[in-house]
Amino acid sequence: MRKRSLLGALAGLALAGLALPGAALAESGSGVANGPGPDLVLEIAGASSGRVVIDMLPDVAPNHVAQITALAREGAYDGVVFHRVITGFMAQTGDVRFGKRGGDLRMAGMGGSDRPDLKAEFSNRSFARGMVGMARSADPNSANSQFFIMFADAPHLDGQYTIVGHVVEGMEVVDAIKKGDPRRNGMVEDPDYILRATVE
Repeated sequence: MRKRSLLGALAGLALAGLALPGAALAESGSGVANGPGPDLVLEIAGASSGRVVIDMLPDVAPNHVAQITALAREGAYDGVVFHRVITGFMAQTGDVRFGKRGGDLRMAGMGGSDRPDLKAEFSNRSFARGMVGMARSADPNSANSQFFIMFADAPHLDGQYTIVGHVVEGMEVVDAIKKGDPRRNGMVEDPDYILRATVE
């Protein structure tokens, strides 16, 4: 099915305790300085609240960054929940079709935007704590609007998912996002959400 399958399978490895070093990296973000941007700014609300700034990496994934920033400027991410959050692994959001707060969230994680899916832009960047990657289905060229933020290093994802940015401010807000049920692959009841997403 859409967007859940491969990342969900890899999440199972993470839950089994495999390949998740680095949980003690800097609390302020991924340990990488802010670059030229653009910055994606997420105002998080719910059990966790605060501002998260993601330095986008157009030099690494220009098409993915362009799609995310366009969706943010349209307000598409406003009100979208963190539908899958796995302790020690990652927090996933960005389903602008099925993931809106206040709606029926049973399909959250299965949708994307009305824009075309994107061809993979894999790089030699590593999925360290604070890195932001694009969710996809088993097809490497199926990322659309969903993304995930790493709580810890996950090198088993390297070269399999497109990295689009890294957190440079507010990692403590990310750490506090409400966690999901491990028996349901991190699906969250009454999830935290993006109150507003802007581009600076």
